[in-house]
Amino acid sequence: MTQQYAERATAAAPRGARNADLRDLVTILEDHRNRKLDVVASAGALSFENGNVRVEGIERQITAEGVSDVDGTYRPTAVADEGIADRLKIPVTYLRRMRAENVPLLDENVNAWLRQDPNRRFMLRALRGDSAPGAAPAEGVARALMSDSYKVMDNFDILLAALDGVQKSGHPTIVSGCDLTDRRMYVRVQSEAVALRAPELLKGYRSPFNGRTGDELPLISAGFVITNSEVGAGAWSITPRAVIQVCTNGLTMTQDVMRAVHIGAKHDEGVVSWSEETQRKELAVITSKTADAVRTFLSRDYVEAKVREIEAAAGTPVAEPTKAIEHVTRTLKISNETKDTILSHFIRGGQLTAGGVMQAVTSTAQTLTDADQAAALEALALPALTAAAKHG
Repeated sequence: MTQQYAERATAAAPRGARNADLRDLVTILEDHRNRKLDVVASAGALSFENGNVRVEGIERQITAEGVSDVDGTYRPTAVADEGIADRLKIPVTYLRRMRAENVPLLDENVNAWLRQDPNRRFMLRALRGDSAPGAAPAEGVARALMSDSYKVMDNFDILLAALDGVQKSGHPTIVSGCDLTDRRMYVRVQSEAVALRAPELLKGYRSPFNGRTGDELPLISAGFVITNSEVGAGAWSITPRAVIQVCTNGLTMTQDVMRAVHIGAKHDEGVVSWSEETQRKELAVITSKTADAVRTFLSRDYVEAKVREIEAAAGTPVAEPTKAIEHVTRTLKISNETKDTILSHFIRGGQLTAGGVMQAVTSTAQTLTDADQAAALEALALPALTAAAKHG
């Protein structure tokens, strides 16, 4: 499987994607793999210059492909800025203001805190810039500044190990969509074999996207989402996710998540490179756990039990939609802008119940262009159901 997808990859690709197919995701991840740079460096080897991270005094990296410079300039992403603020105890809102309004002051602040403890060590996760042969190193991308004990688990390797686990389970599935952001990777897997009728749950519901009804298409299919963060924004995880056929809304069951935290032993200073044996053992665990997750989350018994749980609260009437949505969004700390969209989807959905609120949350999540925000909102669908039922 690795060779199959690697052959399709190209040398250059964007950093992220929304609702991509598996082939496009692999192309991007292969590019990241080719350009990645993980460096453990002391604070004395780091500095800020014109708002960028400057690395100096690190030995060149020697690989089978040749010798590569590590020293150079790396432009921070918003995620990297958050990590810098956290590690140096600079309020992140202040750091963002300095970046927007006064970059020299940003350099001065960061450099002062780095100089205070020059022996303190960090891991810098970066992507190399594209340089012409013989030219000076191009500006790269600083993806994260994190603990020197962070256990590196790359998206590309985890994806292939997880897909291998799916394949080993023998269960027929499809990858229905992929997202990649500076924070996380999301890969949605759906069963081709486990689809249950849920007429009571979908009774009276109308898709806000195409107008079709749950009475016409009362099916819910089993699935799960594979998630990983390479920059410390969450553990590798597999979370069960049901899909409503009529509108493709996703219901993520976060209470049953299977996860692995990225914490390991401290690394020596310099470029981080795991042995093939260490990587093989780590990825074998992921493959095995994924196969276990498939057997659990894609079983008919599991999906039926979850549907019955949801149905118990979903039929609660919502007599005052505006007040109910206000209560739910305030309870779950959902923004006012998103609240308005949820209310609109609730009304268009025509299901004036707590289940209709749940559907409005998940359909709204589909409309968000930011994949991290969409995943976070989808994860609130079942809490929204509970809050709406209690309010009703």
